[in-house]
Formats: sequence, C-alpha cells, structure tokens
Amino acid sequence: MSGTALIFGISGQDGSLLARHLLARGWTVHGASRDAELNEFANLTRLGIRKSVTVHSANPIDFRSVIQVIERTAPDHVYNLGGQSSVGLSFEQPIETYESIVVATLNILESIRFLKRSIRFYNAASSECFGDTKEAADETTPFHPRSPYAVAKSAAFWAVANYRDAYGLFAASGILFNHESPLRPARFVTQKVIRAAADIAAKTRTEPLVLGNLDVWRDWGWAEEYVEAMHLILRHGSPQDFVVATGQSEPLKAFVAEAFAAFGLDWRAHVISSGEFMRPSDISVSAGCPDRAQRLLGWKAQVRMPEIVRRLAIAAAPALAVSEAM
Repeated sequence: MSGTALIFGISGQDGSLLARHLLARGWTVHGASRDAELNEFANLTRLGIRKSVTVHSANPIDFRSVIQVIERTAPDHVYNLGGQSSVGLSFEQPIETYESIVVATLNILESIRFLKRSIRFYNAASSECFGDTKEAADETTPFHPRSPYAVAKSAAFWAVANYRDAYGLFAASGILFNHESPLRPARFVTQKVIRAAADIAAKTRTEPLVLGNLDVWRDWGWAEEYVEAMHLILRHGSPQDFVVATGQSEPLKAFVAEAFAAFGLDWRAHVISSGEFMRPSDISVSAGCPDRAQRLLGWKAQVRMPEIVRRLAIAAAPALAVSEAM
C-alpha cells in the first residue's frame, strides 16, 4: 500500500524519520512548516531526503492555513507530530504548549471533518499523559498528567477519540514512550548526556555534567522503530489507539553510566545531581505495555537501552566511542 502523506512537524526527529520511512515504501510525502521558506529542514537534509519531500507553509494553530494545505495536498494519511515538545519548557510556556498541541490537533480534525474526505489521521500522544506508572501502562490505564505538556497531550488525545466516535473519522493516537535517535534536539536529557560524555572524552569540556533526579525510570526505544509503528497504526483495519513502548524501563542513572562507559569514562567522576534541574512535578517511573501493538500490528521494539546508547555515542563521536565497552 502506498499513497500520499502529509506530515505536520516534518522538521523534527519523528517527522523526518517518518518521511524517510514512507518514501522508502513508495509514498509521496508532503510536510507542513510554519514558514517553509525560512526553515532549513536540517534533519531532512541530514537523512538525504530533502529533495524528495514537498514542503508547505502552514501554521497548525490557524484553521484556514490547515484546511488549505490539506485541500492542496489531498493526502491519504495525515500525521500530527508538531507542537512544543519539551516537558521542562512547558512549565515556562504553558499557553504556547497548549495552543501548539491542542488547538493544532482540533484544527486538523475539524479540517478533515469539513472536507469530508477519506483521510486517516494519526495523532502523536505521549507517555507523559499517564504520569507515574506503578505498573506498565497500557491503553486502558487512566491518565494522570503531571505537566502542562502532559495536560495538553491528554486533551488532544480525547479530542481525537471524540471525533472518531462522534463523526466516524479514522483517527487514532499513538501513545509513545521515550524514543531516541541522533536527531534529538540538544535540550533533551539523552542528548545532553551523550554530548557531555563525548566532549569530556575529547577533552574539550572540563566542567561536570549537572542533571536533575538520576533515579527516574524511563522506557527508552529507538525512534526509527517507533515511526514504523505510526504507519502501522494508520494501516490497521480500524482506528484504535496504541501504546508504543519497549516494555522495559531503566533508571536514568543506568543510561548515564552506559553513555560514559561508551567513551571509556566513569560517570561518577563527571556527573552531579542538583535540585536546580528538577521539575516542579516530575514522573518517577514511566513504563509501557506494548502488548496490543504486538498482537494487532505485529510490531515489537527490537532495540533496547544499551544498544540505543551505543548508537547515539557512535553518531556523536565515532572516533571516540568505545563500542566494545558496551
């Protein structure tokens, strides 16, 4: 199966990787950006697919802009991967976070409903919606958002469910747990850790890495596998929501230890935990149960945390990474 896809948020990690995934399967791919003329689309260029993607200027929080780009591109699939994506930043910019996630999602849903076309819609939900997970969260686990970002993602999730139930749209959410790649922005903790370890190993950095709570647990996956799950969700016979996760949670301290070991370093000599970097409300344990995705989509994560760290380390500094130390 191939067709035409429109990706909101195509310049980000997930959008770029999804574009490559779809192109490799014969899809025509369009991408939406607030200002396509000024956006350099560095991730698309890095992946070698910039010339294969048609980009359009469209602001997701402007309804007219959204409906025009959907009408112009006539997509079979629409993926909503945009919005303010930093949990930490959402505490400082709650209104921007809410608008870029909730209003944008509603504009896309309403555009699809108004145009009355047979479009399948994917919405990027988040494991942050669950809050702390005492047991691995699945599709029936209640939401308990603990940040403005998580509140916005939860509201968008229920908007998708409402449009699916009320109007019969093929609209589904993927509740993705943490997923990494070298395309992650530098502000994310995984990139901070990898880059600090690489710089210390290269002797271009002497100061220690200061992080927040090292005892938080996260379910880390490989982003290239997760965009495959997005595509499978829209190819499924009926619109359903899916948890996308590895099913295995690890402490941040273990990630840090693996990252520094990849460069032949002992993390305890280079990392400090400080309350200054702790969020007003944080999640202690985040763990997902991907059984439904495996059962109905045939999808299962293959890459786990140690291998993720090894790949990130090699991408950050191939000449320095000590892969055999992994």
